[in-house]
Amino acid sequence: MGRAPVLLAFLLHLLFLLGRVRCAAAAAAAAALGCSSPPSTDGVCARLIRPLGYPCSEHTIETEDGYLLSVQHIPHGRRALGKTSGPPVFLQHGLFQGGDTWFMNSVEESLGFILADSGFDVWVGNVRGTRWSYGHVTLSENDKAFWDWSWQELAQYDLLAMIGYVYSTTNSKIFYVGHSQGTIMALAAFTMPNVVRMIESAALLCPISYLDHISSSFVLRAVGLHLDQLLLTIGIHQLNFRSDMGIQILDSVCDGHMDCNNLLAAITGENCCFNVSRIDYYLEYEPHPSSTKNLNHLFQMIRSGTFAKYDHGWLQNVIHYGHLHPPAFDLAKIPDSLPIWMGYGGSDALADVADVRRTINELRSKPELLYIDKYGHIDFIMSVKAKDDVYGNLIRFFRSQGWSSSY
Repeated sequence: MGRAPVLLAFLLHLLFLLGRVRCAAAAAAAAALGCSSPPSTDGVCARLIRPLGYPCSEHTIETEDGYLLSVQHIPHGRRALGKTSGPPVFLQHGLFQGGDTWFMNSVEESLGFILADSGFDVWVGNVRGTRWSYGHVTLSENDKAFWDWSWQELAQYDLLAMIGYVYSTTNSKIFYVGHSQGTIMALAAFTMPNVVRMIESAALLCPISYLDHISSSFVLRAVGLHLDQLLLTIGIHQLNFRSDMGIQILDSVCDGHMDCNNLLAAITGENCCFNVSRIDYYLEYEPHPSSTKNLNHLFQMIRSGTFAKYDHGWLQNVIHYGHLHPPAFDLAKIPDSLPIWMGYGGSDALADVADVRRTINELRSKPELLYIDKYGHIDFIMSVKAKDDVYGNLIRFFRSQGWSSSY
């Protein structure tokens, strides 16, 4: 069968699935893993942080384009009650994740808890569309316009709003930690003077700006199928892999072409130190929704080999950017006065070593590097050994920027 009939068959299959899901929308909304909105009375603080003895408060921040974002604040660790907070550190999660990702393991293994117990004033971001940031001043999550964004808007609006809030609240420059998509957002935002002026230094886990050498079998098949474009064509603007339709889409990509019994490895590469016994617990919170346009932007990066703004097509590019092609984010615009630390792994199928090195070469200043050959994409936030392998090095880097602590 030629390529066109295969794509047509796949499109028809997705149309069938879309009809099935729409007919079952009411049932799905009531399902435990369905498309329901999060309960309004709970949040990351109540579910994951306060029960373990840490102080935590919830904050709602409005972006310039009207999205309502949830940010959590953990001012100190369990053994620092009554003490003044240390310097602010901001944690930004990756794609299909939320702020909960920094607290999924034990208090001895999770970076969010470790930073608080190390004397930092911890702030946690949640981008638009995730379970904790599902609001807008005028739009509903059922509106197409609610999902009309990619990581470009996450950098331009979400990160600016959240960092700006923390900066003004603490009256201090911020230590930034990002993972995966959180590094794409950061590297794009750090080219903007209004963002980088608020950053003391940055630690980037599995840094991504180029995706030329991505080796993820699942992602490469999805790119080859033009999955992103097909979903947009049939009007699927929200990607929710906790819904029936999302699960069917995953099955359609895998079916007969790859072994997705270990779907995480098929997507991210092998992870050496992931605690498989906690998978059911992780799945209570993740994956979070994202937009199909966001996936489309990431797939554009893979197809074009560029770190650039969203490609609307020639005509719309002229309207949006004044050029036929979307402008690239120039990493050389990130000032060499910004200290950067990067942690990356040899088994990462998304943030490939060759692409990380290209990013490093385009920066004006050379970042401090931590390379762990056996680590995959998820190990840097979920490894049971990350405290010793990664986080001690990261905290030492932050402290080398002029802050010392008795913790």
